[in-house]
Order: sequence, then C-alpha cells, then structure tokens
Amino acid sequence: MNGRVDYLVTEEEINLTRGPSGLGFNIVGGTDQQYVSNDSGIFVSRIKENGAAALDGRLQEGDKILSVNGQDLKNLLHQDAVDLFRNTGYAVSLRVQHRLQVQNGPIGHHGEGEPSGIPITVVLVPVFALIMVAAWAFMRYRQRL
Repeated sequence: MNGRVDYLVTEEEINLTRGPSGLGFNIVGGTDQQYVSNDSGIFVSRIKENGAAALDGRLQEGDKILSVNGQDLKNLLHQDAVDLFRNTGYAVSLRVQHRLQVQNGPIGHHGEGEPSGIPITVVLVPVFALIMVAAWAFMRYRQRL
C-alpha cells in the first residue's frame, strides 16, 4: 500500500418525514465547533434507533449535511444549525454528502513485505487459549494422581 487513503464523495437528496422523536439523528460541527479539521460543516454524529433516519436507511453517521429544505448550512454556528433542524417542519429534504473510503490497488494484491491478510493475533490468540486449557487440564489430572 502507498499509505494514502482515497475517498469517493457522492451527494444525495434524502427526504425524511419527522417522526414522534424528530428526524432521528444528532449533529456535530459548525463554525464554532469544527468536527473535521478545516471544515466547519454540519455532520451526522449519531443515527437514533427506530428514528426517521434509521428507518429510511440512507443517512449514515459521518455524512455531511449540505442543506436542509434548500437552505445552505455553510458558515452556521452549531446552535443555529440545531435550531434550523428543529424548525424545519414535518417533511424535510436533506442534501447530503457521503464520503466512502475506497481501497487502494487491486483486490487480492500484496506487495513484497506486506501481510497476506490474516493478522497474526487472529491465529495466535486461539492457539494460546488452547494451550492454556490443555495446561490447566494436565495440572488437574496430575493433582488426582
């Protein structure tokens, strides 16, 4: 690997209907509370179980919300963004930016000196556990003699 992380950025329009517990997600960010360095945007920090966003399934934690009902969220204080969400009404249209991490290089290719895929701890921990159980059983057996 080259040590670089690449992202695929996509935008999507998501229409939600406010439920009994609101829109069903929490936000972070704003000009006064930057969540991502050098980006004062508003981001989804948590999707509430069985809320409107969770039931819809498209909004994800980490998504950047670009606009709400056509109103741009650039350069807003965090509390102003919260107030905007609280006063949006019953039907809410979100313009959202998804940022998906993509794999570098072809799948299944490993350069020289790179690990083959299974971390050594995945192998060693169960083996160590089996050795410990065997040692314990042997000690119990010896005590009975």
